[in-house]
Amino acid sequence: MTVCLLTALYTQTSAQSNVIDEIVWVVGDEAIYKSEVEEARKEGQKRGIQWEGDPYCVIPEQLAVNKLFLNQAELDSIFVTDDDVSQQAELDFKSDLNEFGSEEKMEEYYGMTLDQVKSRYYENRRQAQIINEVRKKIISKVKVTPAEVRRYIKDVPADEIPDIPTQVEVQIITLEPIIPQEEIDAVKDEMRSYIERVQSGEVSFSTLARLYSEDPGSARNGGDLGFFGRGEMVPEFSAVAFNMTDPDKISKIVETEYGYHILQFVERLGDRVRVRHILRKPRIPMESVNNCLTRLDSIANVIRSGNQTFESCVTAYSQDKDTRNNKGNMSNQPAPNVPGTSKFRMEELHPEIAKAVDRMHIGEISDPFVIQLSNGKTICAIVKLRNRINGHKANMSEDYEILYEMVSSLRQQEALEKWVREKQRTTYVRISEGWNDCDFIYPGWGKK
Repeated sequence: MTVCLLTALYTQTSAQSNVIDEIVWVVGDEAIYKSEVEEARKEGQKRGIQWEGDPYCVIPEQLAVNKLFLNQAELDSIFVTDDDVSQQAELDFKSDLNEFGSEEKMEEYYGMTLDQVKSRYYENRRQAQIINEVRKKIISKVKVTPAEVRRYIKDVPADEIPDIPTQVEVQIITLEPIIPQEEIDAVKDEMRSYIERVQSGEVSFSTLARLYSEDPGSARNGGDLGFFGRGEMVPEFSAVAFNMTDPDKISKIVETEYGYHILQFVERLGDRVRVRHILRKPRIPMESVNNCLTRLDSIANVIRSGNQTFESCVTAYSQDKDTRNNKGNMSNQPAPNVPGTSKFRMEELHPEIAKAVDRMHIGEISDPFVIQLSNGKTICAIVKLRNRINGHKANMSEDYEILYEMVSSLRQQEALEKWVREKQRTTYVRISEGWNDCDFIYPGWGKK
């Protein structure tokens, strides 16, 4: 669409009626419509976003900035792959679907069919990832030296130097309570009965998932997990899901760290698959938990007596694969493929671990306690407080990495703002009457 072909109004057909929609901004060859602004405002309200200013000023300006990034992506031939977009769009869709509670409520909210809603999520994610790639290219040129970090500490007012909260370094030994074989057998027998009932036509897989699955996220949707790629599920689950092709057949029972599953194939789209599943978790008897705690209590006493070190007991007894080969040291890794640190703020620890170390002295060994992991598993643990760094103002000797990231973030933001202002001066912008009486973040829209 070119600027000369743009008109003040255009007719848009919605699912409910024909409406007249107004063009409120023009950025280069692209229009921003009143409906876009209203839709973004409505979406923001649903998500609890608090606009810093008049939403009818903030939203169209942000849309305009996004169009500058998207235009640059075209000039630089920046694109993202369908696989990357589909994967993230599906995660976004599934997350929101869980909030809506049903596909019907989601369709009603958007006034679209489910396929149209999914297309919307795909396009939103595609644009977001392209914008992110352009931003990454801009900030990749920003380099921060140790000298700049030192100058920042020297020149910034004392009240702007960040406060570093108390951090701790923790070692851990974990044991898993033993699940009796008869409990495992009972769960498997029950799941075999599900398979027989579905294949005999007595009941649908989705009905059984709603009634019995212990995966709350998918149970409400009849066990439907939506589309996912191989790397998004644990290997044992993916291996079965990606070998299924017949929706009339139910998988064998699959054991993962979450429990026991059976799967039903739904459909495949490229290298992504969609299945339903039912998850059941064997119950752990209290006796097994108590035996586990008693054994850990004995290990703690051996360490306290000096007969063995915490590190040697980690090697001999701990069942936590992530820490056993690291002398029991816990690692705080904020995201996959991001280097971890041994330091944790108290709120970053599992609540039960934080409660254990809160009043401990450095070098002290905790009493044994029980942890419920995010995957639903129950484990027992003892911990050692290896170090505590009390809260303080950030300084170069203890907190260089934090200060470096802070200065880098500031310089990157400055680079992005400079880029937007330069683009403003070279891009045609027109703002309709009644939409330009704003205190914009980037003054000068439409002025040359």
